[in-house]
Amino acid sequence: MNLKSTPNNLAKLEKIFEEAKYILRYEKGTFNSGYCILEHKKVVVVNKFLNMEGKINTLMDILPSITLEEGFLTPESQKMYRQIKDNRDAEDAADLAEDERRDAENAAAAEESSNAENAAAEASGDTEEPPATPAEEKPTETPE
Repeated sequence: MNLKSTPNNLAKLEKIFEEAKYILRYEKGTFNSGYCILEHKKVVVVNKFLNMEGKINTLMDILPSITLEEGFLTPESQKMYRQIKDNRDAEDAADLAEDERRDAENAAAAEESSNAENAAAEASGDTEEPPATPAEEKPTETPE
């Protein structure tokens, strides 16, 4: 879901956090991802140096990852929250499918490469046999 970078859309996203009883703060800090969530205190801290588009994208990233009571949200906020969450679920499913496709391609390529190496080794007569283990010597009893 792409929201235009407008103050109104930012306000709508902030309203969802407010209705869900989360404290949303814009502060400076060392954020690797642009935000920090204190789930047990229901506090979300967003990097205040992000531009409006960055703030909107960050809030949209955070919403699906936190637990909200949808009953506290107004119908307008519920609709927007569900759209964001459904969009994230669809993106995650697409990413998973892409990862599985890539893994299958890599496995097929590895198997094909292995088969080609084995065929080349057999054709040149360079097949490696595992080294033979020496037979255990058993002491023989000699009659006295």
